[in-house]
Amino acid sequence: MPDIPWSTPTQAAPGAEVYVMASRFETATLAGAVRFFLKAPGIVLQIRKAPGAHGVALRARVLRRTFLTLSAWEDRDALHRFARSEPHRSSARAASAYMQESAFTYWTVRAEELPLSWAEAERRLAAQKAGH
Repeated sequence: MPDIPWSTPTQAAPGAEVYVMASRFETATLAGAVRFFLKAPGIVLQIRKAPGAHGVALRARVLRRTFLTLSAWEDRDALHRFARSEPHRSSARAASAYMQESAFTYWTVRAEELPLSWAEAERRLAAQKAGH
């Protein structure tokens, strides 16, 4: 399935510290994966319009029922404002009914390090799962 490549809604100021979130979702069923996949473009569009968003990408592996997200924000508050806004808030609540596992990790980078790589996101998610 196609990924949604990194896009930069608002360029971070040179030298600014940027708050990053990577997430991994695994649905319990293929039907849940299809539901998640169908909602994803709307949520990515919402991020692209969100105040304080500096980047977003999605890696979708629908047949494996696995999704990775990667986003960069002006600060933690910008991410939290987005997470509480619609349609993300309702979609996240609905997804919990068919989610098998989810993981999140957060870190900061300098603006010049954007866009972020999937390798870095996967490394950090794996380290977080291992308890490091």
